Amino acid sequence: MRAFLERGSYVFLKAPPPSMPTDHKVNLAQVFLVSSVAAIGGFLFGFDSGVINGTVDALQLAFKSSSVGSGFNVASMLLGCAVGAFAAGSMADKFGRRAVMIVTAVLFAVSAWGSGIASSSEEFVIYRVLGGFAVGAASVLCPAYISEVAPASMRGRLASLQQLAIVLGLFMAFLSNFAIAAAANGASSPFWFGFQGWQWMFWMELIPAVVFLLTLFFIPESPRYLVAAGKTERAHGVFQRLGCLAHEAEQKVREVLATLESGQKPRLADLRNKASGKIEPILWVGIGLATLQQLVGINVVFYYGAVLWQAAGFSESDALLINVISGAVNIGSTLVAIALVDRIGRKPLLIGGSIGMSISLGVLAYIFATSGSSPDGALKLVGTAGIAALIAANTYVFFFGVSWGPVMWVMLGEMFKNRIRGAALSISGFAQWVANFAITMTFPILLSKFGLGGAYGLYTVFAIFSIFFVMKLVRETKGKTLEEM
Repeated sequence: MRAFLERGSYVFLKAPPPSMPTDHKVNLAQVFLVSSVAAIGGFLFGFDSGVINGTVDALQLAFKSSSVGSGFNVASMLLGCAVGAFAAGSMADKFGRRAVMIVTAVLFAVSAWGSGIASSSEEFVIYRVLGGFAVGAASVLCPAYISEVAPASMRGRLASLQQLAIVLGLFMAFLSNFAIAAAANGASSPFWFGFQGWQWMFWMELIPAVVFLLTLFFIPESPRYLVAAGKTERAHGVFQRLGCLAHEAEQKVREVLATLESGQKPRLADLRNKASGKIEPILWVGIGLATLQQLVGINVVFYYGAVLWQAAGFSESDALLINVISGAVNIGSTLVAIALVDRIGRKPLLIGGSIGMSISLGVLAYIFATSGSSPDGALKLVGTAGIAALIAANTYVFFFGVSWGPVMWVMLGEMFKNRIRGAALSISGFAQWVANFAITMTFPILLSKFGLGGAYGLYTVFAIFSIFFVMKLVRETKGKTLEEM
């Protein structure tokens, strides 16, 4: 396998002026394959997040848990995600990107196996928190690693593989759950070897987890981490493996060294500017991008899709079908983003996506707020309102998938300078998962207090705010090397 990874054609990129850092030539096959291996972490991120959806009722029955306990079984992973995202950057700066990704692969496998063998809610939560730690770590490490091995000219497309892998992981979790439930006649029914269907739903994750673990041993450590760690000879070798000639690799090492200060390893304290004593302004931009991605309400669609559409008057079977349609739209829009991100840039995609989300969310809020209700007081869409809401919702998913979904991860992986990248990713990733948790926990409250119209009105406000946030504070990173950041 290593021999295969080291083969591949070379693509020569147009040389910039001598005063600018150079992108050099690239071993395209090598860069793509190592990026794809890292993106498997994103697939596991998506799978681990989605697999719980088909098991909620079965878990409540198996563990005899209350509705509150069942809810915590679902939400417990998010706690691990926040901790994992916060710790991953500093750990990666200390032990290396690849080393920490290997640990996350092991945790994914342990969580998948343990979740299936758990005999109580307490035991289940422990394994889910471990899985959440892996998800949080993968959410910041995988795009960072890809950004650090990819050339500037194609970094956006390669880093977008992370988001594509996430949505594919979600889709495969839904598909796997559906297939197992259908074959076993229910998630609580016996399946292979007498184990229940819900147990096999979690054990399916062992397959990509083992693949991720094994393939990580065939990819190199990030050369930029190696330079920061003082291992310049190894970094020189990795740059050559990625396509640089010997003298070009030496130049890349010098460029990275020039962005580091006095040979000291990166640390969390570097987030504070030495001259002003204040937090580096770019960190606030990263936190803003990370939180706004969640505050526009995207996970309401994917975590509460069935609840949302049944509240809007659709049947349970129709609600589940709408979820599948939304998942397919998300995959398609992510592919569009991969094609565009290095052509038209990050900032135009974010602004265009924000405008599209604002309009579609506003339409949804209006439809939900002005629709009638059934005799029991439940919201009911009549006439063309149901079709209009369905079109608006999937338009919203499309605009998110072509912009904030992948581009936020791309920018977090590349916008920070080498000195603070790991630490800044930790803080931004932590903020993203806290916002995720807040949106997940508050939607049922908003739904009961203000209805779907009120909930989507709030998400519309955040989408509108995101337009001005990007226009005012976000700088374009298209085509720049990491040393130029």
